[in-house]
Amino acid sequence: MTPNDQPPPPGRGLVADDGTTTLITDLPYGPEAAEVARGAVALALRGTETDVLADARLIGSELATNAFVSGSPPLVLCVDRRGLASGGLEIEITVTDGGCSRPAPASPTAPDEQAESGRGLVIVDALADAWSLTTGTSGSRAWCRLTHRPCSSSADA
Repeated sequence: MTPNDQPPPPGRGLVADDGTTTLITDLPYGPEAAEVARGAVALALRGTETDVLADARLIGSELATNAFVSGSPPLVLCVDRRGLASGGLEIEITVTDGGCSRPAPASPTAPDEQAESGRGLVIVDALADAWSLTTGTSGSRAWCRLTHRPCSSSADA
């Protein structure tokens, strides 16, 4: 592949004048959805502190995996990044899919210790400041919010 034959970047992104960034991209319907979601979240949040980025990438991966395992195509990821007046950062990650017939759980429950799967929503619940899951036969939506506020040092006091 020559440099002129580069494929277009996945998804669509928008940076607004108010410091808001939105990235929307299709995810493959398969186990690779998690890896693609991690990469897209990293792209949308480039320059973000390492610990915040790690949490957001893990959440994006878990939401994408949940959509693949429990939903149907198409899978779409949306990452919104907003700077806060306080200097902090608010991140919203949403994954939608074509729907499923199972109702959303009222709250995530940890699987048996020996289980190889089933921890995704437990992880999201532990890391996100807020989240929701809505399922239906015509579409499902998993959403979460992470808010990062910069730590003030004792020198600021």
